Amino acid sequence: MINYKQLHYFWAVAKAGSIVRAGKQLHITPQTLSGQIGILEESLGLALFRRVGRGIELTEIGELALTYADDIFQTGTALEETLRAGNNERSRLFRVGISDAVPKSIAYRLLAPAMNLDEPIKIICREGKLEPLLGDLAIHKLDLVLADRPMPTEIDIKGRSNQLSECGISFFAAPTLSKIHHQPFPKNIDNAPLLVPGEDSAIRKRLMQWLSAQRINAKIVGEFDDSALMRAFGQAGIGIFTAPTIIEDEVLQQHNVVKLGQTNDVSERFYAISVEKRANHPAVIAINATTFK
Repeated sequence: MINYKQLHYFWAVAKAGSIVRAGKQLHITPQTLSGQIGILEESLGLALFRRVGRGIELTEIGELALTYADDIFQTGTALEETLRAGNNERSRLFRVGISDAVPKSIAYRLLAPAMNLDEPIKIICREGKLEPLLGDLAIHKLDLVLADRPMPTEIDIKGRSNQLSECGISFFAAPTLSKIHHQPFPKNIDNAPLLVPGEDSAIRKRLMQWLSAQRINAKIVGEFDDSALMRAFGQAGIGIFTAPTIIEDEVLQQHNVVKLGQTNDVSERFYAISVEKRANHPAVIAINATTFK
């Protein structure tokens, strides 16, 4: 009889395309993963993977095994969802990964169509870096990932990146800071302290290129992966910060800051990333069918 724990390890590695990557996703050492898959292959008398350079790829029998493993673990997930729902609660689980580069309020707006379905939905949100979230999407721990960029081409996951929104950016500052820099935009941000998104953010490069083209001296005093944390520092007067123009009214009201200017030459883009096996989830369909402006 097949050891299903070992089969799950095989499935995770096949989906991740790498023992190291799968190990990080499962919080298991690569040596343990490799050893367990080796035991599975020995018990079957078949090779599921072959070495290719420094990497691995599925053998023909491994490809066949993967199709069965997909069905097994998808059925297991469906069973778990049904049992967790209980007899009285029939809400369908919708598991979403949200890249930490996506502002919380925008994430809510992008997900809102899923909460307005006739079928009751129970949403489970996980936030983090994009690559680990995509790993969970590949092994069906998530139904959808929201990100500020499409799925990277170097990641070996068969998925779809659907752009849901695009808008310009606005610049904000605490009232005390805005009084010091009172020139017309964009000169009012020249040589001013600036808070910028972290290097993992897709907009970071576009923002820096725009500043250079405008001959604006970027005096960066802080870098933030989390947009909410960046706004908190901006509200405290540490530096000027940016936010998507579509939520500028919200930023002004919540953070007691002043708008310094706006440009459409730097655009924020937001994507819903899904895989084929989850494409028919009613929440995924609803979100992909909605364009947010």
